[in-house]
Amino acid sequence: MKHTCIIIVGPTAVGKTALAIEVAKYFSTEIISCDSRQCFKELNIGVAKPSAEELEAVSHHFINSHSILDTVNAAVFEQYALEKAAHIFSKQPVTVMVGGTGLYVKAFCDGIDEVPQVEVAVRTAVMEKYKTFGIEWLQQQLKENDDTFFKNGEMQNPQRMMRALEVKLSTGRSILDFHSKQKKTRDFNIIKIGMEMPRSVLTERINKRVDTMMQDGLEDEVKALVPYKELNALQTVGYREMFSYINKEISLSQAIETIKINTRQYAKRQMTWFKKDDRIQWYDWTLAENRVKLFNHLKELQ
Repeated sequence: MKHTCIIIVGPTAVGKTALAIEVAKYFSTEIISCDSRQCFKELNIGVAKPSAEELEAVSHHFINSHSILDTVNAAVFEQYALEKAAHIFSKQPVTVMVGGTGLYVKAFCDGIDEVPQVEVAVRTAVMEKYKTFGIEWLQQQLKENDDTFFKNGEMQNPQRMMRALEVKLSTGRSILDFHSKQKKTRDFNIIKIGMEMPRSVLTERINKRVDTMMQDGLEDEVKALVPYKELNALQTVGYREMFSYINKEISLSQAIETIKINTRQYAKRQMTWFKKDDRIQWYDWTLAENRVKLFNHLKELQ
């Protein structure tokens, strides 16, 4: 059989990790994570990294593989994941990929174009303005200068927003224009599985996950990372809000509630991204029969 990569996607907290492990065990293979934050060894609780037991149950790649001091982006992931997939395929006909970072999935499946270098002066100016005027300034600048990113980009992620603005000001083109229009051809099959569930159920799961993170020690994890709070890796839900609490800008209860709200908004953006991909086969994971349907479908690979 031709080598096949089964990619499991969906919103945060939907249960992707558990399914990926089950599928990987079924095919006696390994997992490549496509989560842009779980790759950092310094981040654990706030990124919902798989447990030690889960990591031991199946070999995982792109988990604890990098430092927050490293440069990690879609292009880095594309090269890393293709090399890991080739290594796994040398031993097994099937590999599993799982995660919610849509741009990384796209890079692995279709390739991604290199974004040109931007002027240092432009990058510095954008960063200084953001530090002075905050995310609202970034939102307004993107609305005025890059309507494409304003409507389709990650408008709650300051690092991505600054990157988009500096590219637009330096090149005159939206950063989204550089996403590969010409899909690369891979020498293996790709099957995309999407997990979803009613919004009310997912909201409950997200809220419970955040409460569990707090119980597991998220506050202490974030306090230890304060010296690195300006790094790109720390510009993410769960850490930004806790930094605001540690800086005494908001109360702990406000931080927790804001994490829940921002996580729900992130899940919505993930679904918006993935629903644009008509190659994804969706399964409502609250319906028991869908698990049977999925595994019957996967059995056809053998």
